[in-house]
Amino acid sequence: MFQGQEVIPAVKDMKDFERILKRNEEFFVVLEVHISQLARMRKLAKEVNKRMILHADLIQGLRSDRYAAEFLCQTIKPAGIISTRSDMLRIAKKNHIMAIQRLFLLDTLALHTSFQLARTVEPDVIELLPGIIPSYIHKVQEETGIDVIAGGLIETEDDVRKALKGGAQAVTTSRRDLWNM
Repeated sequence: MFQGQEVIPAVKDMKDFERILKRNEEFFVVLEVHISQLARMRKLAKEVNKRMILHADLIQGLRSDRYAAEFLCQTIKPAGIISTRSDMLRIAKKNHIMAIQRLFLLDTLALHTSFQLARTVEPDVIELLPGIIPSYIHKVQEETGIDVIAGGLIETEDDVRKALKGGAQAVTTSRRDLWNM
């Protein structure tokens, strides 16, 4: 799915984005940028064969609704969209864009609700947060039959290794020092 890329950089600003353009990784995640920057980011990323995954719920100036999903899919055309919202994920899938369901490990009820959403939406990938609980990576993958990536609170190389050993296909992180693993 991610062509063997185990660490997926997550960028929070244009400086990180500029760093990504010079690196070898194919995939990267965009967090917390303004909607006005997306088209330019997509164009620059495409020029250097990078595949941008947007965290739709965190894009500034964009509501996480059906219209936002249609705008992202039809105008920006990212490689993937991360969201907790079913409409966003359904529209991504309909437009042949990788749909990544963000799942938070809050408690048993939240976990079961997320499992129901996964069965209904059938995302391509689940991003599990926090990603530092390897036993749940396997549990979520087993319960849903969907590949899992891990993110959130991953601060060390050991955290990355444990997540991958726990069954994660990849790890997303905004920590630049972990992008070189």
